[in-house]
Amino acid sequence: MVRDAARPGEHKYLAVRAFLADLVTTELAVGDAIPSERSLTEKFGVSRMTVRQAIDALVTEGVLERAQGRGTFVAPPRADFEMRLTTFGEEARRRGLTPGATVLRCEQLPAPAPVAEALDREVGIPVHHVVRLRTADGNPMSVEESWIPVDLAPDLLDDGVPESLYAALRERGLDPTWGEEVITAADATPEELESLQMQASRAVMRTARRTFGGDAAVMYSRASYRGDRYSVFVPLREARPTLVPRARPADHDSGTHAGTDAGRPVQPSERPGRIPEGSPR
Repeated sequence: MVRDAARPGEHKYLAVRAFLADLVTTELAVGDAIPSERSLTEKFGVSRMTVRQAIDALVTEGVLERAQGRGTFVAPPRADFEMRLTTFGEEARRRGLTPGATVLRCEQLPAPAPVAEALDREVGIPVHHVVRLRTADGNPMSVEESWIPVDLAPDLLDDGVPESLYAALRERGLDPTWGEEVITAADATPEELESLQMQASRAVMRTARRTFGGDAAVMYSRASYRGDRYSVFVPLREARPTLVPRARPADHDSGTHAGTDAGRPVQPSERPGRIPEGSPR
């Protein structure tokens, strides 16, 4: 039921926000304009600043979006992806969305220091470098950048960039089995704002992921996701020991404490940073 005025003791902007949220749910479709600020100030007997506060809250939540010089409209729903070691395309299809990709860059180059370190390789080794704009139902969702050692898959890009890098690795016997990912929030760069067609919000979620096939790092990737179009679903369960693959012989040779001891699972405290979870790529 739509409310036309604030209840006693309720902050006025909450009444305006509730009215607009109800309007989006029951009457308006994606792309429809909301009532003007002037009509809302008259309807609720509040100041224009109060109306803007309510609209700002819904813009921040991704319910509404502003188009400069045109007004405020109902935004497309957020894409809710589960944190798993899957591809962006696989997760999009699971949510009933049509994934897409535009290749922004495809090349072979020497691995810079941060990439080489993430891949456990020497600086300067040849790596495949791919930058893609990922979309869901035609809407820009993220800019993804990936590096894969050339010696693992020399022919990876011979016929162009595969639809799924993970699938291409599996075809070459390099099954991605686990990964570790760091997620941070940041303001979008000017290039990201343009590529992701961001207007109402500057917030992006940045991820940095190392993907492993057994004990070997097979891919390092970074991505920037639109904060107003993307959310992460994290399933939780009761605490239990974290299982980590056995270490490579080189780890033991260098004195690194890793792997298993007589079949005992390695505890997180013994090998920090390695977690067998990830989010969609």
